[in-house]
Amino acid sequence: MQKFSYEARNEQGQKISDHMNAASAEAVATQLTHQGMIPLKIAVAKDSSQGRSSAELDLAALFRPKRVNLEELIIFSRQMFSLSKAGIPIVRALLGLGESMHNPYFKEILLDIARTLESGVDLASSLSRHPSVFTDLYVSVIHVGENTGRLDLSFKQVANYLELERETKKRIGAATRYPLFVIIAVFIAIGVINVLVVPAFANLFESFNADLPWQTRLLIGMSEVTMAYWPWILTTVIVVLFGSRYYIDTKEGRFNWDRVKLRLPLVGIIFERITLGRFARTYAMVLQAGIPVVQALTIVANSVGNSYMAVRIIEMRRLVERGESFARTANQSGLFSPLVLQMIAVGEETGNMDELLVEVADFYEQEVDYDLKSLSDKIEPIMLVVVAAMVLILALGVFLPMWDLSSAMQGH
Repeated sequence: MQKFSYEARNEQGQKISDHMNAASAEAVATQLTHQGMIPLKIAVAKDSSQGRSSAELDLAALFRPKRVNLEELIIFSRQMFSLSKAGIPIVRALLGLGESMHNPYFKEILLDIARTLESGVDLASSLSRHPSVFTDLYVSVIHVGENTGRLDLSFKQVANYLELERETKKRIGAATRYPLFVIIAVFIAIGVINVLVVPAFANLFESFNADLPWQTRLLIGMSEVTMAYWPWILTTVIVVLFGSRYYIDTKEGRFNWDRVKLRLPLVGIIFERITLGRFARTYAMVLQAGIPVVQALTIVANSVGNSYMAVRIIEMRRLVERGESFARTANQSGLFSPLVLQMIAVGEETGNMDELLVEVADFYEQEVDYDLKSLSDKIEPIMLVVVAAMVLILALGVFLPMWDLSSAMQGH
């Protein structure tokens, strides 16, 4: 048992500070809740049997990973939907979820949101205090749910969206995994040939002091450069990798990389369709939530995950602000295929834009699934050509001089 100090509010709203012996802070919170009090702050007392001071606790908290993954956010949204639907007060629901949360960082955030709610701030504003966890899209949907009295449905809506976002990230991973594996395999093969294969044959050819064909001299030259300057080559590769990562983290670098990514051979079209599917899905959701079109486009631009596409969407928003119809704006953007543009036009005319945008998102996701299945069929011929070229150069560089030497020895 440990001794905890706590601060709580009773049923009359009075603030109470006291101590309690319990097995954990969660147990203290549970006991206070059963007594009709709302926990505000719980900490291990300085004279606890464990002898841990508050400074030690702060030091431990300093090294906690400050990150909330997508899976945890989905579970939280699902739980809030169930608790809200059951009529549990939001503050009590957040305190309960916070105390049961395995992620200490997420736990601190939920308890902070509960304290902010108690001070009279609405839920959407409380969530917006933590933009690294709750995006503008998340906050906007919850804000609409609060104002319309459909908070439980808003949590369900964002949970469904986050689950689709998880599937989208899996698709992105699948689109990049195979090409990346091929590139790494090629570079490993080149390294093995330069470091292990070519030097062994170079020593053999040198012992015969024979004239070597240009293919062999090329291989030996590449091998010698690699063996002599490998520290500089390795340093250059590391600097380029980290420099590229730093540049991509800048605003300009992210914009340029996102634009290049959409134009990559084979996988660029997959990235484009993933982004457009995310746009359609997100825009449909914010329309269903009752968010105005201009604000919806702003939210969607920040949620598509591609800064280049975000700029194009902001341009669409400006045209809508000038009075252009959404269908005409979408046509001028050049982002959508004729079939999708036709569906958008029909949706705008019939007032079922959100439903047809969901169908648009389904269409793009089906296209992405098909592209991913055929990606290996497209890459395999390229891989065969690359491997064949490497084998050809290696064969010409190694076996031609051996054949010449064999012929010369037979002639003697």
